[in-house]
Amino acid sequence: MVQTHDDNRIEQLEQWLSKSFGRTIGPVLPASEDASFRRYFRIFDNGNSYIVMDSPIEHENPVAFVRIAKRLHEVGLNVPIVYDQELEQGFLLLSDLGSTDYLQVLSENKNPQMYRDAIDALVRLQTAGMTEPDFLPPYNETLLRREMELFRQWYLPKHLGIQATAGEHAMIDKAFDFLVAKALEQPKVWVHLDFHSRNLMYVKDNNPGILDFQDAVCGPITYDLVSLLRDCYICWPSEFVDEWMQYYIRTAQSFGLPLDVGVDQFKQWFDLMGIQRHLKVLGIFSRLYYRDNKPRYLDDLPLVLDYFLKISDDYPELQELRSFVARVAT
Repeated sequence: MVQTHDDNRIEQLEQWLSKSFGRTIGPVLPASEDASFRRYFRIFDNGNSYIVMDSPIEHENPVAFVRIAKRLHEVGLNVPIVYDQELEQGFLLLSDLGSTDYLQVLSENKNPQMYRDAIDALVRLQTAGMTEPDFLPPYNETLLRREMELFRQWYLPKHLGIQATAGEHAMIDKAFDFLVAKALEQPKVWVHLDFHSRNLMYVKDNNPGILDFQDAVCGPITYDLVSLLRDCYICWPSEFVDEWMQYYIRTAQSFGLPLDVGVDQFKQWFDLMGIQRHLKVLGIFSRLYYRDNKPRYLDDLPLVLDYFLKISDDYPELQELRSFVARVAT
């Protein structure tokens, strides 16, 4: 039995697995941790491995995961298959996509072909959304602003100890207005919302395996691409990013995605969507430490901050915010 701070929860999980398989299954082994309240375990039975998701419904209702997993599997994406579920308790029995994520492989062997695989899968995801835009909730102005407010709520006061003045808050509001407007003018597609190296599994067939899609929305076409290419956990040279962006544009257009703008316009959308995401992530990673006691994410803050400072320097509308962040954070 796994020994954790919540042995009662583990006991309930083991009892449910015994009912699901019709016999006692064990041991239940930790598989990975998540940046949420979800936990994942791996079990073995007759030479087969399975993943068990523990998603306490008071924090992380798994209904969306089940619904979206079914649809993504139907369009040919390599996502976990849901074999069994106990939604009242928040337990799911899933197929196992392995234990090797993109980040592990890329840290040892920077294989650019993996990114073409990921972009191909992304375009398939986005193409599916063209016929069912209402299947997912909208990535609207309210959500865009709520995400960026995490920067103001957690990164500035909690991590940096900064209490912004009224004038600084007005300046931040102005930058947020600009970023929201640029996000909302983009074509709308299905958005995974965390399409990066820790949620993509390296597999031999139908690479990549895709995880952590339960928060998917319908929103800006560049969001997932910038999550992938300006990853919070691994940084690529600009020439690689430009090459993969060009590959994405060609592939997206060949599949009929609504992308009839020039490269310069797309690059602007891509850059500014990245800024919105970087501001959100600065807040989320700070919250994960100060609220949730998950310190490992602090190690990734410098890369996210570096992305923000470098990219925002190219946009006059963000110069005040950039100068403020550079002054208080560096």
